[in-house]
Amino acid sequence: MWDLSKRSLVRRLVLLAAGWNLVVLLIAGLFLTAQFRDSAIRRFDAALTVLTDDLYASSSVEDGVVKAPFLTDIRATRVYSGRYWQILDMTPARTLRMIDQSRSLFDSSLTIPAIQTERLAADPGKTQFFDLPGPQNSRLRAAAILTRLPGYPRPVVFIAAEDRSPIDRDADIFARNTAIALILLGAGLVSAVVVQVRVGLLPLFRLRRELGSVRRGKAEKLEGRYPEELEPLAVELNALLTHNQEVVERQRTHVGNLAHALKTPLSVMLTEANQQPSPLAEVVSRQADVMREQVDHHLRRARAAARSQTSGERTPVEPILDELAVTLERIFQDKGVEIDWRCPEDLCFQGERQDFMELAGNVMENAGKWCRGKIRVEAEASSPERMTLTVDDDGPGLPPDRWIDALKRGQRMDEHTPGSGLGLSIVDELARAYGGSVTLGASPLGGLRVILVLPRSEG
Repeated sequence: MWDLSKRSLVRRLVLLAAGWNLVVLLIAGLFLTAQFRDSAIRRFDAALTVLTDDLYASSSVEDGVVKAPFLTDIRATRVYSGRYWQILDMTPARTLRMIDQSRSLFDSSLTIPAIQTERLAADPGKTQFFDLPGPQNSRLRAAAILTRLPGYPRPVVFIAAEDRSPIDRDADIFARNTAIALILLGAGLVSAVVVQVRVGLLPLFRLRRELGSVRRGKAEKLEGRYPEELEPLAVELNALLTHNQEVVERQRTHVGNLAHALKTPLSVMLTEANQQPSPLAEVVSRQADVMREQVDHHLRRARAAARSQTSGERTPVEPILDELAVTLERIFQDKGVEIDWRCPEDLCFQGERQDFMELAGNVMENAGKWCRGKIRVEAEASSPERMTLTVDDDGPGLPPDRWIDALKRGQRMDEHTPGSGLGLSIVDELARAYGGSVTLGASPLGGLRVILVLPRSEG
């Protein structure tokens, strides 16, 4: 039902309740069975006591010989019927000698264990109960009393015994039925505990779902009402979300201020260098361009890293691909470029629109520069948390040994093609800032295939 390799509060509570119920029900079952067996044995012993009392009360001594009474119990007259009695006397050496016995014993006799003989001798006049073997390997329950009869010189033992298998059979049936009933009761209790725990923890599950909605950008904070035990946690989580948003906004402000502070002096340097041509001005102009590229590169990474931490934005992919396709077809209309794109309507990128525009735009623009006239773009959900954007072109492509170089900053695959060599490197860095990746490969159209794996926001 649950994965035991994972920690689960529900499983812990259910297992604790199930374990406790198992112990309690097991003890209850054993107690009830023992009580039933003891009660049955007591009733059995009471019937045997009546028989021994009848033997004692109805026996007589004639001419120094003990005479057994005539009993009307028919079972005691049938051979091995399960109901037996004996009358014995006890010698000074505390051995028992047969005087008379029931017809049901036929050619057998009851053997009283020596320890029971000692107990009878030690406590005369008190009925003793014990088990002993009977005819045909039966197990008997016996009652015996040692007493004296007027006119007889030695103590006399009256013993009555009966087959105890009905008691054991009834006790076994009771134990089996009790076990079945307790198992059903235990299953019902465990089911009730599962329902109780699941219902009791519903606010916690709802809190998790709301946090997931915040993470996917479908909500800005937790809106639900929670029990008093969870309300402080919800308040703290909302405060944490607000704090994180404030931190990110401050970072964005700092990034913008830094960009403005650096770009303005660079623009002044470039302007002055262009107005006063000289070897030094050329060096300054070239290095200023490099500095501007470096500033743009690192500011872009800082912005992407800050945005990826908030995960509150969700950007529909379909309208952006449509917009990019129309724009790029116009830009490359001299080549007659056709862009065939496909995307589910509900597919969303977990991030800002500007970043996805830069990711998809750079890859599709690169394909437009190199293609002969055909580009195919396909976006799809690869998992609940990931999406894949695949861009194919029918251009000359790249050999496999240059795929890695194509993702490095400043690497241009063809010096005759306009560009700075930063397109795919920007895509790679921005994708990695979002926890994604860029992979190059051979396209079925004959050119280059670029595969972007990016975070997805569930609709």
